[in-house]
Amino acid sequence: MSLMQILVFMVVGGMAGWIAGVVIHGGGQGVLLNVLVGILGAFLGGWLFGVMGIGVAGLGGLFLMATIGAVILLALLRLISRR
Repeated sequence: MSLMQILVFMVVGGMAGWIAGVVIHGGGQGVLLNVLVGILGAFLGGWLFGVMGIGVAGLGGLFLMATIGAVILLALLRLISRR
């Protein structure tokens, strides 16, 4: 992965984390943590999509993949934090 691809992943992941924070009510970890979760979710989504053999194209596909990964990650964090 090139540096430019990593930067795009981080920016798109940050936006996806913000959207995931809105989708998962109570995910409200704050804007900064939601953005961090979005970046991690983008990598999680990329890994999950790769394992399932699903390819994405363009920024729209990357944004969708990152949002799905961020929602999964926020949901897992929400389950863990309730215990």
